Amino acid sequence: MLIIITAPSGAGKTSITRYLLQRFPQLEFSVSAATRPRRPDEKDGVDYYFLSLEEFQKKIQHEEFAEWEMVYEGRYYGTLKSELKRISDLNKVPVLDIDVKGAIHVQEQYPEESLSVFVQPPSIEELKRRLEFRATESPEALQDRLSKAAYEISFRHHFNKIIVNDDLNRACAEAGETIGEFLRKHHR
Repeated sequence: MLIIITAPSGAGKTSITRYLLQRFPQLEFSVSAATRPRRPDEKDGVDYYFLSLEEFQKKIQHEEFAEWEMVYEGRYYGTLKSELKRISDLNKVPVLDIDVKGAIHVQEQYPEESLSVFVQPPSIEELKRRLEFRATESPEALQDRLSKAAYEISFRHHFNKIIVNDDLNRACAEAGETIGEFLRKHHR
């Protein structure tokens, strides 16, 4: 069993994922692997498994990923099969907070045992406002993110559940109901 939470950047998937992990003790966060540099406040194995490009590519060749992709030139992200096994060995359900393409790949591999939730921003305008508020991007990077978001939103119907995040508390409650129902139905 696994739970996939996906969304365009800025739609609120990380906030919703944190809420779910607090509400359901049987869930465990699946730590992704990444080739990007570690930020000062991040811990290896907690925020990400930080890998060199060479290490990441070797793991691709050895088919060690449930999903992976090059998100930006030379920047790889992926979900290690060993991470899903680690969580399963704890008798917990992995929660994957991953991008849309990765989510589609994982769902294709685990169609029967996965629940996928797409978090949709209320509008591209609102997403733009949220990303501008973060103030972490240049105008060009912001435009790239918005174009990518519009493209990703076009895939929303590939997922089991769409939650429009126009109010975070309501979106969290809706995600909680959906996950609770899934866990009750698939209780081992």
